[in-house]
Amino acid sequence: MVSQFTLLADASRGRRPSYTGAAEPDQALRLYLNFIDCLKSLGFNPACGVFKETMKVSCTNEGPVTIILDSPQPFI
Repeated sequence: MVSQFTLLADASRGRRPSYTGAAEPDQALRLYLNFIDCLKSLGFNPACGVFKETMKVSCTNEGPVTIILDSPQPFI
């Protein structure tokens, strides 16, 4: 789980995402920690990043598809 997941990246106007709709840092931290707690309560053991820190992240996709998650409801 990487904390940047809490950002709201709007890519509807091209390739450069806009983060103007992102939550304020204190609210984003609460959402991030809440999401981790939800995963743990479901039996998952998420590996977690550090909120508001610069991290080197690598990703290996399996298959020809990358899915963008878009939730109409916040994880509260």
